[in-house]
Amino acid sequence: MKTKFSCIYTLAIVLLCCNIFFAFKSAPLPKREFKKTKKLLTASSVITAVGNQVYCPQSSIKIVTDATINSTEEITAVYIQISSGYVNGEDALTFPNTNPNLTSSWNPDSGTLTISRTNNSTTVFEFIAAIKTVEFRNSNPVPTGIRNFSISLGQANYLPSSKHYYQFVSSPGISWGQAKRAAAASNYFGLQGYLVTITTLDEAIFVGEQLSGTGWIGGSDARKEPYWIWETGPEEGTQFWYGRQSGSTTTFAYWNNFKEPDNGGEIRLIGVEDYAYIAPPGDGQKGRWNDTSLYGSSDPTNVNYPRGYIVEYGGMPGDVYPQISASTSLTMLSITETKAPDICGSGTTVLEAKSSAGTINWYADETTTTAIATGSNYTTPILNANKTYFVAAEYQGCSTKRTAVEVRVNIVPEVTSVSAPDPVCGSGIFFLEATVSAGEANWYDSKTGGSVLGTGALFVTPNISANTIYYAEANNNECRSLARTPVEIKIYPLPEVQNQEVVLCAPNSVTLDAGINNMSYLWSTGETTQKITVSQLGTYFVDVTAPTAGNCSNRKTIKVIELPAPEIQKIDVDNRTVTIVLNNPESYFEYSIDGINFQNTNVFHDAPGGSQTAYAREKSGCKTASKSFVVLLFPAFFTPNNDSYNDVWEVTGIENYPEAQITIFDRYGKFIAQLDASKKYWDGTINKVPLPASDYWYALKIDNEQPVIRGHFTLKR
Repeated sequence: MKTKFSCIYTLAIVLLCCNIFFAFKSAPLPKREFKKTKKLLTASSVITAVGNQVYCPQSSIKIVTDATINSTEEITAVYIQISSGYVNGEDALTFPNTNPNLTSSWNPDSGTLTISRTNNSTTVFEFIAAIKTVEFRNSNPVPTGIRNFSISLGQANYLPSSKHYYQFVSSPGISWGQAKRAAAASNYFGLQGYLVTITTLDEAIFVGEQLSGTGWIGGSDARKEPYWIWETGPEEGTQFWYGRQSGSTTTFAYWNNFKEPDNGGEIRLIGVEDYAYIAPPGDGQKGRWNDTSLYGSSDPTNVNYPRGYIVEYGGMPGDVYPQISASTSLTMLSITETKAPDICGSGTTVLEAKSSAGTINWYADETTTTAIATGSNYTTPILNANKTYFVAAEYQGCSTKRTAVEVRVNIVPEVTSVSAPDPVCGSGIFFLEATVSAGEANWYDSKTGGSVLGTGALFVTPNISANTIYYAEANNNECRSLARTPVEIKIYPLPEVQNQEVVLCAPNSVTLDAGINNMSYLWSTGETTQKITVSQLGTYFVDVTAPTAGNCSNRKTIKVIELPAPEIQKIDVDNRTVTIVLNNPESYFEYSIDGINFQNTNVFHDAPGGSQTAYAREKSGCKTASKSFVVLLFPAFFTPNNDSYNDVWEVTGIENYPEAQITIFDRYGKFIAQLDASKKYWDGTINKVPLPASDYWYALKIDNEQPVIRGHFTLKR
């Protein structure tokens, strides 16, 4: 009884659900525009697609093998885009429509097929069936690469590689700041919008070339010229460009005009053109970005006139990605790479090929149906002449057009002749020549190994100063001659001479020496001896010629100069240390304080006291300067005991200063005695009374111009 009741209850539930379903299906859906669709479709709508396949060239293939849409909400259109790898003019999507409730349109600029309903009775199941019938075709007989397809329930473009959505918003005349705020205020199925940032090659192509319009993006260098920063989205604050570089950055941001400050013929004003936009068609290369002012141009015909902005959705903190897009891909069946190493003389080689998919087959010619090998490589038989093989990729009965793979058999070349240059004296630059039977000549500085120094029939050496051998090798497409041919360069040595400077002490004469024996000599004076005598200042030269092979000559230059006389500025005397200070000190001066003994240093120690003369002269004895000075010697002690040794305290040299006065004090500062020109010494008494042994102090005033000299001495008894 319990089981029977359960079955009846279950049947009732099923019938009720069916009635609800058919009532819903037959009820007319209210007509809504796309802007309202965004309110109806939410993240609860889910689309899936299956169909990563291989494309057979010049065929048509459905882009999915299966698809599902789970949604209780109203769907007005499905957008299918070739989101990466798209080749405009070759790729196309078609919808073989037989359903009056659906219509389609193809946009070749963006690579987008839009399937829309024609009335509000179109069901989800009809959209699913339509997606399953969409076909891709490429007109190129040898297509390459991968085509990714995004199938989306929303109008924004979906890029599978980033999982983000992109939308161009037309808003003529809008400023960059307004566009930034408008983008940030937008929302797409719960995803926060922002002015687009470009961080991958896919994005650069997708945003730049496949969106339906051109406009502002999120870059600016307003913070600091010329450092371009992303000012929006999760990349905010990231530098992506340095304004004076050319080409593209590692973040795939492409500068339209490739350099600053030249901005398409305009002078870029620093601090004015600080905001980035995707340039419109006709302004440089398609899809590249450019810069302009915050408001752009006010002239709608100008390339800098703002046409709108590009919003990116995805990547912001807290984003929850809806499943309103699905993606599939087609790999173009193709041979992607071939390699055929040359053969030198004769022999075998290993041919290599890579394909995007399937099996690789090798053929002996372009038409034979039977393959000679299968796999990524093929080893040829012994070949003595050029031979062309063919390779094709095959997948499930589909075959690519055969690709020619040419094997070159190069003739082993020879160096048939070389030219050896005549010997030269000392050094030189040489022009070496070689003739080869095939190909071109390579030049080396070693018999084997080493690096190529030059290529071609003519080789110009650097400046060479010793015997050197270069080697020529024949190279015919990397097929080398069996041996290298030497080319010898012979250098005769020059007589070794060294230029000189000789000092002449006028009006005397000086002897000039060529400096090397057993040679031939020719002086600028006409003399032919090794040595000559001159009495005039000036520059003389002598050509020294060797009697050996080559009769090489070398020229020696001798400058006969007169050195300036020393100029004594002052004599510094510190107790018994004397320093002679010159206005023009030079290493060729020497010094003396007695006029007999000269030394290289200008400092003298333990100088005798009294009046003396300092001398400075050139080391050859020419041009001497002198200056008088006085050394004052203050005895450190005296012993007034009438033994004739140190009986009085007397300053040696004071007699040279007639105005000098010496005042003597005891240790308590009491005046003891005063010395001057009339009284030159002190005998250790005061009023003829001997003073006790002790230390005494003195103060010497030489004149009113010089400072007072102070010190002390000891009286010993």
